[in-house]
Amino acid sequence: NVLHVRFAYAKPVLDSVTFNRILKQVKTQSSPQVQAYALTWTTPYRVNCMSITAAFALGYAPRHCAKGCRATAPNPYYDSASNYPLTDHGIRPTMTLAASTIDNARYLIERGIQSDFTKPPARAYLVVTPDKARNTRAASFMQTKRRLSNQIPITIVRAQGIRDKFDIMFYFTGTSAVPFLDSIGFLPGAIADHLTSAGGKLPKSNQMSALRWLEAGATGSYGTEVEPCNFAQKFPNPEIVMKHYLAGDTLIEAYWKSVSWPGQGIFIGEPLAKPYAVVTPTDQAFDERARNHE
Repeated sequence: NVLHVRFAYAKPVLDSVTFNRILKQVKTQSSPQVQAYALTWTTPYRVNCMSITAAFALGYAPRHCAKGCRATAPNPYYDSASNYPLTDHGIRPTMTLAASTIDNARYLIERGIQSDFTKPPARAYLVVTPDKARNTRAASFMQTKRRLSNQIPITIVRAQGIRDKFDIMFYFTGTSAVPFLDSIGFLPGAIADHLTSAGGKLPKSNQMSALRWLEAGATGSYGTEVEPCNFAQKFPNPEIVMKHYLAGDTLIEAYWKSVSWPGQGIFIGEPLAKPYAVVTPTDQAFDERARNHE
């Protein structure tokens, strides 16, 4: 389902009037079977104070924004068992195929395809940095390890970052900039993000942009583009995203289910990556048609 829209906008922030016109075009072209959206641009990444992915998924609404340290509206899809978010919750989760070049976008998509159904030998790394303000998720790391270590080996690290690791499927940390990205290797389908204020500013940020994770080889990431304060609810919950991904959800499903207050955060990556899914007869038939087409 390829939907075309046309708009002239060179700035990173859309106004709500322009956005609502674009969203109307997209909804008009969307059949009821379309349960999610993949955007094919990196900028604009915001609609006023909402992220572009939250605005497409939830509709633009000020309740999903916040000035200062305040809560935002909840995600109706949070930790849901549903694989039909539009049907069951009235939203279409959205992710942008963020990339600085066409080649990078192709490599990102290829990593997602390579990951499908592979169930690779992999590890999860939960990193506690010295940056106390950005480590609000760290309090739950031991619980995550207890609950999920029977499904994937989980390493909790106390350091600025990890290096010389090449089995990474999950990497969650809290810092304004992640070191050693050129010394590690992500497996196809890997998810990685860092809790900081401006990681969602694409393609560049005064902190580390979430786009750097994709350029380092991750398949999905997340960052906020309006000051969120350090509410853990505005960032992916590692236990929830890992639980759903390991159960076979696609990247977009697992990631969207893991953020309680998603209005100020942008989801980026290859949305259909599914390394832990089980092959079904429908998948086999689709793959056979694709091979014949090639």
